[in-house]
Amino acid sequence: MTGGISRQGLAARIAADIPEGSIVNLGIGAPTLVANYLPAGQEIILHTENGMLGMGPAPEEGRVDPDLINAGKQAVTALAGAAYFHHADSFGMMRGGHLDVCVLGAFQVAENGDLANWSTGAPGAIPAVGGAMDLAIGAKHVYVMTDLLTKQGESKLVAECSYPLTGVGCVSRVYTDRAVFDVTPAGFAVRELLGDSTLEQLRELTGLALTDATAEVPA
Repeated sequence: MTGGISRQGLAARIAADIPEGSIVNLGIGAPTLVANYLPAGQEIILHTENGMLGMGPAPEEGRVDPDLINAGKQAVTALAGAAYFHHADSFGMMRGGHLDVCVLGAFQVAENGDLANWSTGAPGAIPAVGGAMDLAIGAKHVYVMTDLLTKQGESKLVAECSYPLTGVGCVSRVYTDRAVFDVTPAGFAVRELLGDSTLEQLRELTGLALTDATAEVPA
């Protein structure tokens, strides 16, 4: 097994699943790449918790506006009709159930949909949960974007999270470099294989009894 698809390819795969008309929040890190692959001509409104609705993709080189940033302090653009507001109002939108989709990174996702995506001491990690708890519990659909394995070769899909939880039973779908997984009452179901992955290899890598849902019609 040589591996899965690139991070950019995974971002494009996620972007293709976001329904037109959705209000979407993209979490800090890899999920921000999704903004660069949203289908042209479709109305998908991006929200950022630091107070912006109508965020666009990353700016071209030499066209950075230092006042336009996302929650991860990355430069972004503003689309026509974009709105700016206090971050307290932004969190009210998140907690009030006004987001259709959020895309978050993860250290671990459990079979029941529990999410662990923050750390108290990992090198390079943000040492606080930030707005992730509000996003995880407030969005109608929570998508996770992550590599299937850690750098140490351990599965990020687990029977039960051992890291501090961000949200309980909140994850709808997990997009990894090797496969797309739905969270179901029976555990993880493999929705789509990516790269050269096989179901048997995924079961071996995760140690989980994965259900095969690859023949089902995509929703």
